Order: sequence, then structure tokens, then C-alpha cells
Amino acid sequence: MSASPAPLRLPANQPPQFYRGGEAIARLRGLSASASDFGPEDWVGSTTTMYGQDSNGLTKLADGRWLRDAVRDDPTGWLGAKHVEAFSDSTGLLVKLLDAGQRLPVHFHPTDAFAQKHFDSHFGKTEAWIVVGTYGDDPRVYPGFRETLSKQTIDEWVREQDTPSMLGALNSIPVTAGDTVYIPAGLPHAIGEGVFVVELQQPTDFSLTIEWRDFLANPEKGHLGLGFDTALEALDTSGWDPDRLETIIRRTAGADGSTVDLLADGSGEFFRADQLRPSGPLALDPSFSVLVVMDGTGTLRTEHGDELTLRKGETLVVPFGAGATELSGDVTLIRCRPPAPERRPDR
Repeated sequence: MSASPAPLRLPANQPPQFYRGGEAIARLRGLSASASDFGPEDWVGSTTTMYGQDSNGLTKLADGRWLRDAVRDDPTGWLGAKHVEAFSDSTGLLVKLLDAGQRLPVHFHPTDAFAQKHFDSHFGKTEAWIVVGTYGDDPRVYPGFRETLSKQTIDEWVREQDTPSMLGALNSIPVTAGDTVYIPAGLPHAIGEGVFVVELQQPTDFSLTIEWRDFLANPEKGHLGLGFDTALEALDTSGWDPDRLETIIRRTAGADGSTVDLLADGSGEFFRADQLRPSGPLALDPSFSVLVVMDGTGTLRTEHGDELTLRKGETLVVPFGAGATELSGDVTLIRCRPPAPERRPDR
């Protein structure tokens, strides 16, 4: 990298998936195309591969390099010295645009400790959803079991592939643009048809899918080779009543201010996300970040003199080495960042 790396616009990066979707992503970008031309997920600024694959999922830069390799070649320039001290050369973050053209299956993700033991990974897969659009008759999400359940009950549902019982046991929450849901590792969940989100997660592709029939080719893809007996050890079977749900859900549609913290308390040790809507020049501190431009046009300037025009539907990656930046214009974007180094969770 150069001595003063600049923010970079990113191309679409939509690896093949097992479910339908993609038209909402195309609409955000201002493209007229059928869903068959676009996958339901865009992995933005990704240094993460799909589970068990060599390169699918990785972001390729305009110069032909994988972003992953560029970061490994200059981790301090991309991530900052304090981040490297805490997380080595991992960005600590994966951002996706996810358009659920059908309901996703009931699944969950491992904690850091479980991933370390079973996948030799420092990262599990805690995630969060920022709802940026909805369509259809009944857009909703399904976070956590309504009541505490026994592992025996869940094991029976998995063996019988009893979808009505699995889905019926989950909370069912209608959502609209501006709602955000924090999904701690282990929490069972699904995203319903017609929900379009910007998703932040730890940089892995570990999904343990208990509702695999009609979605995955075989049960092995559901438990990732662990066997469901082992996989279910990572599942949160506790009940999430309305009061407890309020700790992971935010409604931000009416929030004022040039900077709005979008995610629930507790998520900061895994990632950060802010909505930026400057009323005048807005100063941003140096940080590795992924930007998703949701509306309008604006300008991003760096302390080194770089200047980029931003337009609705664009995605960008900003290296730490770009330094302090300034955002201006009639623009709304979501700024996604890894955790602050001092928030590094115990492993």
C-alpha cells in the first residue's frame, strides 16, 4: 500500500447461496435486473471465505488483489497498530447486504469458545441486522425461543425435521426499516421473507442449521460435520420474553442527529454501526470501516487530500491509514466498524 491509503469503492460480491433473493440489492444500486442475476447476499469488504471454500466470499480489489491479501501485506496501514495488537491481521468484521427473498431456515452460530474448540477459529459468529427495507405482506424476524426448552425436545425436532414446532417456538417480531436486532452467538433465529438488512458479524461462516430439510442438501451441511449432538451444545435454549428481547432490539427510524448508534448495548465488543446523516461537515476518526450509502449524494474527504463522491447504492472500504475523514452532503450512509481494540472480548 501507499504511505497514505485511500478509501476504495467496491464491486458487487455476491457468492452463490441456497436461498432466493437479490432484487432489493439491485434496487438499492439503481439497477434493473431480475433476482436471478444477483445473489441474495453481497459480502462487502470481505476477507472471509464461505465455509470450506478457498475464495468464494472474498472481496477482490480493482488492482486484482484479494482484500484479504492486501490487509495481510500491510495490516497496520489497513487496520491500525492498536487493532493489530488486539486482533492480529484480521479485520474482525464481515458486512453483508442480505435480501431474504424467502424465509431463511432456523439456525444459530457458535460462540468464540465453541469455535476455538471445534473449528480452530478465534472468532465465533455473533451478528446483528440493520433493517434497511421491507416488502411483501408480513416482513418479520424470529429471534430466540419464547420459552426455555429442553435439549431433548429440540433434538427430537431436529431428527424429525419438525419445522412447525421449531418456527413456532421462536419469537415472531414484525420489522420495518430502521429496526435493528442484535443476535448473540448461540441464539436461534431466522429472517423472514421480505426483509432486507445490512448485516454485521464476526468474520466467519459458521452456521449451524437445525432446519436443514428443503434448504440444504443433507444434514451434514447443517451441523458442519460435528454431528447435531455436538452442535446443539452451542444452542441457547433459554426463553426470551418481551423484556429480554428489548435488550437486543432497537427502533431507530425516528432518531435524529448526524450520528446515530444503531445497535443494542453489548454489541460493541463485536462490532460497531452508525447511521451518518451530516447536517454540515461531519468529522470521522481514523478507523477501518465499511460504508454502505443508503440515500442521496455526498463527499468523503481524507486528511491526505483524497476526495470521493458518494452515491446511493455504493459500498466502500476505508483503511485506518486514510486518517481522519470528513463527510458532507445530502447523504445517508451506514458506517460499519470492528470493535474498538480496547473492547476486545476475552477468548
